[in-house]
Amino acid sequence: MSEAAIGTSHAGVPVRLERVAKRFGGIAALEEVTLTVPPGSLVTLLGPSGCGKTTTLRIVAGLEQPTSGRIWIGEREVTGLPPSGRNVTMMFQSYALFPHLSVFENVAYGLRVSRRPAAEIRRRVEGALALVGLPGFEGRQPGQLSGGQQQRVALARAIVMEPEVILFDEPLSNLDAKLRKRVRGELRHLQRRLGITSLYVTHDQAEALAMSDTVVVMNQGRVEQVGPPVELYRRPATRFVADFVGEANLLPAVYETGRVRLGGYAFAFSQEGVATGAVTLMARPEAVRLERDGSGLRGRVATAFYVGAGAEYGIETDAGLVTIVQPDPKGDLLPEGSPVGLVFLDHGLYLLPAEATGA
Repeated sequence: MSEAAIGTSHAGVPVRLERVAKRFGGIAALEEVTLTVPPGSLVTLLGPSGCGKTTTLRIVAGLEQPTSGRIWIGEREVTGLPPSGRNVTMMFQSYALFPHLSVFENVAYGLRVSRRPAAEIRRRVEGALALVGLPGFEGRQPGQLSGGQQQRVALARAIVMEPEVILFDEPLSNLDAKLRKRVRGELRHLQRRLGITSLYVTHDQAEALAMSDTVVVMNQGRVEQVGPPVELYRRPATRFVADFVGEANLLPAVYETGRVRLGGYAFAFSQEGVATGAVTLMARPEAVRLERDGSGLRGRVATAFYVGAGAEYGIETDAGLVTIVQPDPKGDLLPEGSPVGLVFLDHGLYLLPAEATGA
């Protein structure tokens, strides 16, 4: 069954927020957020609990009204419109399926409320279920389905309404880790295939990096950085982004022309736009190589863990504790207290201002 069966193959529309703020009593949940979601893209709002990402999603959906600011979907300003006037659908964390209705009736619910003809409802429901890989499941009850299948039913219910925008509120958080990884790939593939503009909320940075065209990192109601996943990972704008998007070692250092100094150890490294003097070195765990002969930055093993695909070490150095990942370790783990050296590789390093660490 093709996309044409449910009429969802169309160019996406942009979503735009202009200086959107939200207060709950005396508490500021959002502080003048300005954001554009390009047509047909998947943009993820990423951040810790309480950062404002779900509030932003609910404001786009019309479930909350902003204290100030404006929202556009396509060329229409929708700031004061109710959810029914916005042509968006939302997938919730709990899936919100009706347990007493069949899969067919769960997916058809919105179409029946809209009083669509019976033949159209059947065609579109069957098409939506085929798209999410559940043909033939029409007669089952939600309680007869696995968590992954329930998630697909919720997705079918969202796309069957032919929305201009789909909003995802942590839709994979109830799945186990292995299933979540598989389903996120399926969801991303379908979103690209249909070209529906999507705004996705998660606190899982691996999920955000894997799925998104653009990631919006939020903290305390503000946008910290917006960019493609690779840019946020390799070139974080702030200490918060560096620490939240992936694992990061943040070490006090001194930048000299063409090299970085960590205590008594220095290595070649250049970064445009950085003034000489005190800096913070961000080093991803995979960008630090452990040397058993002690060359490089000297330290001692503080912790050692076998993690399946490799070994994770915590190395105590004069510059601070450094976490590294050594792929495919050969032989036993080094015991705690072992003297080692650390060599820093260019591909996972980035310099931030020294004041970011409070130094």
